[in-house]
Amino acid sequence: MEIQTIDASLLSKMFLSGAKNLESKKEWINELNVFPVPDGDTGTNMTMTIMSAANAVMELENPDMKTLSKAISSGSLRGARGNSGVILSQLFRGFTKVISSHDEIDIPLLNEAFEKAVQTAYKAVMQPKEGTILTVARAAADKAAEMVGKTDNIVEFAEAVIAEAEDTLARTPEMLPVLKQAGVVDSGGQGLVQVLKGGYDALIGKEVDYASEETPVAKAKPAISKYAVEFVIESEKPLAAYQIKELKAKLEKLASGKVSELTITETNSDEVVFTSDEEVADATPKFTEPAKEMGFVSIATGEGLTAIFTELGCDYMIPGGQTMNPSTDDILSAVAKVNAKTIFVLPNNKNIILAANQAAAICEDKKIIVIPTKTIPQGITALISFDAAASVEDNEAVMTEEIANVKTGQVTYAVRDTVIDDKEIKKDDWMGMGDSGLLSVNADISVAFKEMIDEMVSEDSSVVSIYWGEGSDQSKAEELGAAISEKYPDLEVEISEGGQAVYAYIVSVE
Repeated sequence: MEIQTIDASLLSKMFLSGAKNLESKKEWINELNVFPVPDGDTGTNMTMTIMSAANAVMELENPDMKTLSKAISSGSLRGARGNSGVILSQLFRGFTKVISSHDEIDIPLLNEAFEKAVQTAYKAVMQPKEGTILTVARAAADKAAEMVGKTDNIVEFAEAVIAEAEDTLARTPEMLPVLKQAGVVDSGGQGLVQVLKGGYDALIGKEVDYASEETPVAKAKPAISKYAVEFVIESEKPLAAYQIKELKAKLEKLASGKVSELTITETNSDEVVFTSDEEVADATPKFTEPAKEMGFVSIATGEGLTAIFTELGCDYMIPGGQTMNPSTDDILSAVAKVNAKTIFVLPNNKNIILAANQAAAICEDKKIIVIPTKTIPQGITALISFDAAASVEDNEAVMTEEIANVKTGQVTYAVRDTVIDDKEIKKDDWMGMGDSGLLSVNADISVAFKEMIDEMVSEDSSVVSIYWGEGSDQSKAEELGAAISEKYPDLEVEISEGGQAVYAYIVSVE
C-alpha cells in the first residue's frame, strides 16, 4: 500500500484509532509502573488525556485540518492528567501547531511536526530524564528526519518510525536503572508506542471501533409524567464532609414517601445539588464581593485531610491524589470558584505538578502560582507558612523554602512482586516510601512503619505527625505513635485522621 498524503479525514481516523488502542491497553500499561502501588497511574492518565481530545474530535462534523488540530490540542491540554498525560498533550500541541495551516500532510511536513512535538514536550518538563516517554518521542522524531528523502510512502515512513520507537522503548531499562531492576520498560513510552501503532492501523485501513469505554452514556429519562424539583444549596465556604452528610440525611428523610425518586449530587465542595430528576451541570459561581488578593486550591483525598486543609485556610479542595490525578481542566475549574486575584495551587503529589503548571499557563483571568508540593505534609506546611499580610512574592518564596524542610513517609501495600532499590518486595508486603525512594519493606505493617521512621528521624527532628487512612484506624495509629515516643522521647508526636486512600499512613518529620 502506498499513501503519499494525509488529509483531515484520515488524520481524524488515525487519531481516534490511536486513542482507542491506548485505551484498550491502559491496564497493561498501569502494570508497568515501577512502584507496585495499588493505583491507576500512567495508563489511566494517558488514556483520560487522549480521550478528552478524542471526544472533542468525535464532535466535529467534516473537520478541516485547522478545526481538527484545535480539537486535538485543546482537548488534550485541558484533559491532561499526570506527568505522562501532560507530556502527551504537549506532544500533540507541538504536532498540531505545524500541521494546522495545511490541507494535507506529506512526509517533510510530518518530519517538521514530529520535531516540533518533541521540542514542545521537552520544554514543558523542568528536568527531563532519559529512558522515558520523552526519549521514545525523540527517537521517533529522529527516525522521521532520517526518512525524509528516502521515501514518499507514508506507510513505509510510519513503519520505520514505529519500529524505532519500539526499539528505543525496549532499551529504556538500560537508561534508567530503576526500570531494569523492576524488570519493566517505561510505561509512558509504552503508551506513546500504542498511540502510534493505533494510528498506523487506521492509516492502512484497518477497521477500528471508535466508541470509548470512558465515554458516559446519556441516562434515559423515565417514561412517566412527573415534576422535577431542584434545590441548590450554596455555601460561602467549602462544606465539611459531616455537614454534607447531615444535609443529605435531612433531605432524604423529608423526601421519604413524598418523592418517587431522589438523586443527591455533590458537584463540588462548596455546592451541593439535590434534585428529583437527573444530574445538573455545575456552574461557575458569580461573585458579588470584591476579590481578595490571595487564595488557595489544594488537592487531597480523605475527609480528614480535606478538613485539615480547609481549617488551615484552603479555599477549595479538589478530590484526588495518588489514586486519581486531577486534570488541567479540573484545576482551572477549581481556580474559577475562588474569589481571589492570585491563586496558590498546592498539588501535593509529584504527578500533579505538571498539570498544575499547565493550568497556570492556560489561565487568563487570574494569576496562578504553583507551589511544587509533592506530598500532603508539604502542602500542610505551605499553608501553615502562609502570611496574609505578606506580598504574593514573599509568600511564594517562604512557602517554597519551607516545604523543602519537611520529610515525608508513606506506608502502602504492594500489588505485585518486584525489586526496588535492591529490596525484594512480595505481593501484599507493606512498603514505607520516603521522599527519595523506598525506606522499608515488611510483611508486618508495624515493622515497616517503624523501620521507615528510623530512616527519617535525625538529630534535628522535633515533630512527627501521623495521618492514618484506609487500612488503619485511630487505635493502631496511637499504638505506633506510642512506640515512637518511647524510642524517641524528645520528639513530639501528633496523630490525626486523614482518611486517605492507598496509604495506611502518611507521616511527616520536621
